[in-house]
Amino acid sequence: MEVVEMGNDSGGEEDYDRARKVTAFDETKAGVKGLVDSGVVSIPRFFIQPQAQAKEKVVELLFRPDASGVGVQIPVIDFGGGEGELVVDQVRRACEAWGFFQIVNHGIPIDVMEEMLAGIIRFHEQPTEVKSALYSRDVKKRVRFYSNGDLFTSKVASWRDSVSFDYHDSQLHPQELPLVCRKAVRDYMEHILELQQRLSRVLSTALGLTKDYLSSIECMKTATLVSHYYPACPQPDRTFGAKKHSDPSFLTILLQDNVGGLQVLHQDHWVDVLPTRGALLVNIGDLMQVVIHHHHSHYFLFYFTIHSSRLMNGVFMVSFQLITNDKFRSVEHRVLVRRTGPRVSAACFFYPSSEKRCKPFGPLQEFLSNHNPPLYREIAASEYLAYYRRKGLDGMQALPHFKL
Repeated sequence: MEVVEMGNDSGGEEDYDRARKVTAFDETKAGVKGLVDSGVVSIPRFFIQPQAQAKEKVVELLFRPDASGVGVQIPVIDFGGGEGELVVDQVRRACEAWGFFQIVNHGIPIDVMEEMLAGIIRFHEQPTEVKSALYSRDVKKRVRFYSNGDLFTSKVASWRDSVSFDYHDSQLHPQELPLVCRKAVRDYMEHILELQQRLSRVLSTALGLTKDYLSSIECMKTATLVSHYYPACPQPDRTFGAKKHSDPSFLTILLQDNVGGLQVLHQDHWVDVLPTRGALLVNIGDLMQVVIHHHHSHYFLFYFTIHSSRLMNGVFMVSFQLITNDKFRSVEHRVLVRRTGPRVSAACFFYPSSEKRCKPFGPLQEFLSNHNPPLYREIAASEYLAYYRRKGLDGMQALPHFKL
């Protein structure tokens, strides 16, 4: 298998044929896990981050611990008491200050989360000849396995493999799911679709809209569940599991285990997102900033991302960003890799129905005034995602491209 040779990229820049190396890696259909299984001890050059970024990650927690010895932490919000004024206010303040928050007592059973994560591990740890049958770079395929969606567009690859499940208009026949994780994905998605309805009501209210607003415009009708697998890395100081980026979405939910590795950029410092028992981590995505008043009807483009990392002690975190004409800002984050592993995650993106995906969206009139004009031109979700994929994870946000 040629993947072993790809770790030995000696020689000068003039001798290095990146396109050939990347193509050879992709043609194995074995992903990053295939590299590790082959016994590679030095990572291929196309995974190596620029020196400046590599140095930046030496200190993992840049905020000093408080008096209790615990570092700065993302807000934790208890959803067990319902969706009252206290919860709404806490969500609003967390979105403004952090763009990330955690929720506890969210109603998703721990055994469902554990089995979901176990199912994803089972999928990625199948023999290559089994899972490679689903290997594809065709984004129209509803179930596919791949390594690095931006492999041929970004200058540097991330140390992870992925399997995705597209629920167009919330529908995907169970028979299309791989048998090894079929029940796990089906059960997990049933609970996630219920949870997004609760979050939809809280977020609508936090925005000053009626609580059924986001639901009424079907802004989360379609969902895509993307499950990542981060193998152990022989040179973790030279690469990332996920490079610095903000999500091309409105909402992200993360289930994280005790391996950790997720970091959030807060006040120009990288902060570790420490695993919290029973929590869901929520962060805001780019498109929450872009909401329009269109043909006398309000269409709120909402892209919901759910991440789940391998569970330990029942930890489930939700990452949710809420942005309207920059009222709330999307937050950049990244994932570190380690010599031990794997780390796994499952990200579920909610966005408009198939019918509305190509409709243009812009800032809602409720958030505009003479002193707060629109900052972005109207954008269709399909246009934004196409640009995001074309650009790749290059460490720069995609949203400024659409500024007026």
